[in-house]
Amino acid sequence: MLSLPAADLILVRQQTIQYRETAGPFSIPRWSSFPPLNFPLSSIRASCHSARPANRTLKNYLQLNASLLYWILIAPFTGQFFKIAPIFRQMVFIGVRAAPMVALTAFSVGVTLAMQAAHSLRELGAEMYIPDLVMVTLLREMGPVLIAVIVIGRSGSAVAAELGTMKVSEEIEALEVMAINPVQYLVVPRFLAMLVMLPALTIFGNYIGVFGGWAVCTFALDFNTAGYVLRALQSADTWDLYSGMIKSGVFAWIVITIACNAGLHVDGGAEGVGQATTASVVQALLAMLVTNAVLTGIFFFAA
Repeated sequence: MLSLPAADLILVRQQTIQYRETAGPFSIPRWSSFPPLNFPLSSIRASCHSARPANRTLKNYLQLNASLLYWILIAPFTGQFFKIAPIFRQMVFIGVRAAPMVALTAFSVGVTLAMQAAHSLRELGAEMYIPDLVMVTLLREMGPVLIAVIVIGRSGSAVAAELGTMKVSEEIEALEVMAINPVQYLVVPRFLAMLVMLPALTIFGNYIGVFGGWAVCTFALDFNTAGYVLRALQSADTWDLYSGMIKSGVFAWIVITIACNAGLHVDGGAEGVGQATTASVVQALLAMLVTNAVLTGIFFFAA
């Protein structure tokens, strides 16, 4: 709420009293005779300026999504096709090269889940439920979320930095001069590659995580392989797998669009590229975690 300085209030009241004494008690004072008032507008201007970058970022993000939908769903029917070869190159860059990191992370998670479950369930005499916990946890939550985190840190940041470098070196402007749409040429291949590779990496990571749980159960808890596999398959149903795949697809959309949007709107040279890359990682992580909570509530509690 705006407040006037005390000195201005006292001065306004004194002039009002003097005017009424000279012009009559029922006359209306002339505001032009009052001294200028010092409203604290600097804080309002600062808040408005701080809100503009966020509004601009959201507007650019929505425009990018609309352009993607046009070039993927509408443009091919008008004779404007995107090339297939860049998509496979991006699939190798985004997914295949991230497979070792995904495998190591998933194996570690599977081993950790099995050991923690064994420590807690052994006291209850329920060690037979360890495969159930490992399988369901990986399919529903840990697999999609952790692999999305790996892809954000490894591939999402690389995409944002690559596009940001092209932006500051004016390569994107050169594409526009040559009548090549940057979204069609740069963003669509990365978008489609991410939509394919993140669910594929999630399936791969689920297998590796279950294998990690098997290693603990077999070599430390005297499970046999057939019993572990049978128990794991009986504990999970088809919807557990489908829910994880849906999450992976949504995460892929969020991650690649945020990374591309950050890279395409870099300002400030090399320093701006670093800031945009950091912002893309932070925004993608927050958006992914919030979306995961919403989807979990829809899949397993709203039904």
